[in-house]
Amino acid sequence: MATVDGATRRRPGRRFWASRGRGPARRGVHPGRGTATASALAAALALTLAAGCTNGPAPADDGRGTDRPASRTDTGTAAAVGQVLAVKIDNVRAARPQTGLDAADIVYVEQVEGGLSRLMAVYATRLPKTVGPVRSARESDLELLRQFDRPALAFSGAQGKLLPLIDKEPLEAVTPQDAEDAYYRGTEKASPHNLYLRPHRVLPSAPGEAALTTGFRHGPAPDGGTPTRSRTVRYPSARFTFTWSQERRGWEMTTDGAPTVTADGRRLAPPTVVVQYVDVRRSGYHDVLGNHTPYTQTVGSGTAEVLRDGRSHDVRWLRPTATDGTRFTTRAGTPVAFAEGQVWVVFAQRP
Repeated sequence: MATVDGATRRRPGRRFWASRGRGPARRGVHPGRGTATASALAAALALTLAAGCTNGPAPADDGRGTDRPASRTDTGTAAAVGQVLAVKIDNVRAARPQTGLDAADIVYVEQVEGGLSRLMAVYATRLPKTVGPVRSARESDLELLRQFDRPALAFSGAQGKLLPLIDKEPLEAVTPQDAEDAYYRGTEKASPHNLYLRPHRVLPSAPGEAALTTGFRHGPAPDGGTPTRSRTVRYPSARFTFTWSQERRGWEMTTDGAPTVTADGRRLAPPTVVVQYVDVRRSGYHDVLGNHTPYTQTVGSGTAEVLRDGRSHDVRWLRPTATDGTRFTTRAGTPVAFAEGQVWVVFAQRP
């Protein structure tokens, strides 16, 4: 039986194989189905071995990650499976500083029980050595992840009534019970804030930018905008401040009044921050204390602020269905491009 935080669970028929001697960490290959041919299994195993997965103890990790660009064919198209890795990451004070956040392509910020915050980091262009601390999934994650092609979702557990919904989703669940060799417990933080993931034991390599089927665009900034030095977003029990650094060409982050840093002490400064106004309502799920889980609705339309290059742009967002990415446009309908580099999307309650 799983709980909201920190629990692992068994999910028969949806088990994700870790690469340590039990099969390839790839979608479409499951124990007991009997549909894969011997040649397909051999090819998948060869791919896993070539990726260099090891059975040794978890390496010391400085949080900086390792660049793993996707391989490319002669035509210049990405030769990767197209499966992103999404990781649910703890964001309470006891969990900071997190490891591997700076390697993510996108970091989503959502409200959870008690007005606190939790992160979902999405990896496509590179995989860090370690990511964490890993925490539990929420109902909102399922809708958000539908935009990707069968993503791998790493999380520590979920509320028991939510598990049947996760079973039905087009994703690969990666929990400590599903892929025990991909996880370890650290020693610097107290449980439950010390569960870490080794991404290379989930995906053999980073799939590449083409796997980010989000609707996001990179390019020149839109015309206009308001010069902005700092922007703060508040949840009932959490707050985020983004302060423009001309030197770093990014928005230096502060979380709950303290600098947001990597495991080796470097300040996070994403080039683009999106404050997306959405409906946040009470769901039918709750934690062990009875606090109801907020549901963040990311399908629909509304307004947003795009922070880039020291300016704030008032825009509109549109996501017609769960399988669509989110498109951002100016009031006149012109597509809005983001700066190259990491994007943080902070979901805020619609005014």
